[in-house]
Amino acid sequence: MSTYQTLQTALLELEASMKAADLWRMPTPDADALASQQPFCIDTMSLPQWIRFVFVARLNTLIETGAAMPAKCEVAPAVAAYLLQEKVPAHHLVLVVRAVETVDQIVTDS
Repeated sequence: MSTYQTLQTALLELEASMKAADLWRMPTPDADALASQQPFCIDTMSLPQWIRFVFVARLNTLIETGAAMPAKCEVAPAVAAYLLQEKVPAHHLVLVVRAVETVDQIVTDS
């Protein structure tokens, strides 16, 4: 399986995990919110919004265009902190995000 196929599978699992935790259904952020320069657009949207409308969207674009995988991706610690702060019992979500982050390593090591 190629890196892009593995990433697509991981993103589908991320979507399913967010839906299971009731973190997927939300309003689409406006253009100003998406233009934030802050990490995770923390000043303009919630972390689940950022994951759905920025993180997943960017990785899907990467898949569609065949672009290079990011050199570094560390979203899981922010997800873990968010879940703890919001008292959302979705620890599986952190594992799924880690899987998305390490797709390139998984495929390379195979």
